[in-house]
Amino acid sequence: MGSFDVLLEDERTQLEAFVEEYRGAFERRLDGLSDEQLRRRLVPSATTLLGLLKHVTWMQRVWFEECIGGIPRLELGLVRSPEESFQLADDDTVASVTAAYRAACATARSTVADLTLDAVVTGHRGGDRTVRWVYLQVLRELAHHCGHADILREQILAN
Repeated sequence: MGSFDVLLEDERTQLEAFVEEYRGAFERRLDGLSDEQLRRRLVPSATTLLGLLKHVTWMQRVWFEECIGGIPRLELGLVRSPEESFQLADDDTVASVTAAYRAACATARSTVADLTLDAVVTGHRGGDRTVRWVYLQVLRELAHHCGHADILREQILAN
């Protein structure tokens, strides 16, 4: 079922379908590329395809595990800032970053499974949020970074 097939479904189903669509799309941006290509810097910032995947992993952990789950970043072992989350360590591999991404997605799903969209969560530094708000924020960030990944992939394949 494609994302447009859920238009007649309830809001929760729609949000979950759109988030899942972008989660899968993001991972597919890495398909068929080598470790060197995925680490290649094509812009002045530290943004690389593999770094983007590491960042969206971090982003989902922040929103679902910290904001909704109430576990502080330090306790989760997460870097403090979005900028730091793009940084690749020497021991980061395509397999390890992809596995962490998949684990973060699975944890996110289980974290919200028993919560309604109107449930108020208190783990955000800026104040209370609803689960709906978190879904929309994650969807916005996934779509935003998926666009970045599209451009980087296009540049890599053109060279």
